[in-house]
Amino acid sequence: MDAFLRLLRYARPHAGLIAGAVAAMVVYGAASAALAWLIKPIVDEVLPAQDRLGFVVSALLIAYFLKGLGAYFSSYLMDDIGQRVVLAIRNQLFRHLLDQSAAFFARRTTGQLLSRINNDVSQVQRAVAETVGDLARESLALVGYAGLLFYYDAKLALVCMTAAPLVVYPLVRLGKRVRTVTRWSQEAQEHMSHVAGEAFAGHRIVKAFGAEDREARKFEGAARSLYRSNMKVTRVLSILPPLMELLGGVAIAGALWYGTREIAGGRLTAGEFTLFVAALLMMYGPVKKLSRVNANLQQAVAASERIFELLDTHTEVREGPGAEPLPPFRHAIAFEGVGFGYEDGHGCNTLRGVSLTVRAGQMIAIVGRSGAGKTTLVNLLPRFYDVTEGRITIDGRDIRDVTLTSLRAQIGIVTQETVLFDDSIAANIAFGAPGATRAEVEAAARAAHAHDFITALPDGYATTIGERGQRLSGGQRQRLAIARALLRNSPILILDEATSALDAESERLVQDALATLLMNRTSFVIAHRLSTVRRADAIIVLERGRIVEMGRHDELVGRPGGAYARLHQLELVDDHSVTAPSTSSPHP
Repeated sequence: MDAFLRLLRYARPHAGLIAGAVAAMVVYGAASAALAWLIKPIVDEVLPAQDRLGFVVSALLIAYFLKGLGAYFSSYLMDDIGQRVVLAIRNQLFRHLLDQSAAFFARRTTGQLLSRINNDVSQVQRAVAETVGDLARESLALVGYAGLLFYYDAKLALVCMTAAPLVVYPLVRLGKRVRTVTRWSQEAQEHMSHVAGEAFAGHRIVKAFGAEDREARKFEGAARSLYRSNMKVTRVLSILPPLMELLGGVAIAGALWYGTREIAGGRLTAGEFTLFVAALLMMYGPVKKLSRVNANLQQAVAASERIFELLDTHTEVREGPGAEPLPPFRHAIAFEGVGFGYEDGHGCNTLRGVSLTVRAGQMIAIVGRSGAGKTTLVNLLPRFYDVTEGRITIDGRDIRDVTLTSLRAQIGIVTQETVLFDDSIAANIAFGAPGATRAEVEAAARAAHAHDFITALPDGYATTIGERGQRLSGGQRQRLAIARALLRNSPILILDEATSALDAESERLVQDALATLLMNRTSFVIAHRLSTVRRADAIIVLERGRIVEMGRHDELVGRPGGAYARLHQLELVDDHSVTAPSTSSPHP
């Protein structure tokens, strides 16, 4: 109930539309009751003596017109309210998800989040537009019918409604069951979306390894699970119509038993009895709809609970109440006893006691084996995660005390896995500076050695590059990412394996572009290839989350048995094994 009431709060801004819908519902209910009321004069006056024929015919037409008018406007306005509520919830949910930390997205799949935004919110829309509308509209119609029954004969009305309380308990029990199985269905839908999204995103690997049949079977399993869950929902909902049929049968039987006695005693006219029976039959439609209202509400509650679970999940990275904008970076960045551990790290810290100071304009290289904590270290600077020990300061200010927007505005990032969007090349370059002019975009592209390949494309800078830039080569995507960072012109730069996956020609172009990007900037460079960090002002060697060595290339490589020297030796061995000519003869 709390979830449903919270859901209805989203309809508060639309009080005018709600008032209009309620007025239309009142017209619908009154016209429905008027149609039942007209049956008595038809049987008692029009049919025997054709008395008041014109009045009754006119009244019937007016009642049907008003009922249709009320039904149309109440349905239209309630659907409008439902769509507005969905728009507000969907926008709030999407923005809320974007504000979550990197750890939040690491724990959830894209399919799960899209399922909440699409499927769960659609369930909510049906509840607000259809279920609440049916509840109010059909309830008003039932009030009108019941009023007529009690007005003409309260005893007969009570006899007709004796079976009503008998179905309340089963309806409540069924509603709870519907809520449970609906949640199962939504989770199955979520899993199916995840399986499909994963297969589409990795379609090249799926094809390369001939795994189409395996992925198809995986999807079929998820779809079958959804089918079973949906059939459980259908099985529960299918019990409701027979219950309503039973209720209607008991009411009609009671009316016939009692009504015939009253007519025989002269206490009830044939028209009044016909009115009773007709009103009971007319009540069947609204009662049948209302019997499903509880089930539909439970489905909506199950969906809204899943939505509110996400809305109530707040990012691990928060701005303090007194956060202030970070002034432009001028002097130094300091890591002071920094420690960090992921929530699912079984109590082990990824970083421990990291302390270093980076002066403005310096290039700091971070090297180490896989899993040493290199990427985690640089991810702490823009506060994708927050430190669990120590602090990070920029010009002496703890980054947790400044606004996230001002902090991240001063940091540019280029990663190995280039993230581009299904938009034009110009829009992707200007992603971090949406107000940039065309000349500024082209200047950034030239500096990143991207202008020539861009102008060779059919639509030039207006070329749409596809999801994640799949229509471009790896080197082209990387140069667009560098152009994007150049245009943003942030004083602090993070390069995370920016050239490790490129061929020799592409790497040369990207390295030239990076040299331009690094000029007059404070940079943190992560690289497996040590040849790319020789020019660094300082090299930091990480092992198991700790800094074990720090210095320049020539100094570190000359330390016998040192961690950097071992890494350098391994790289020389790898390069030699790649370039050494084969001594074995090829097979014919």
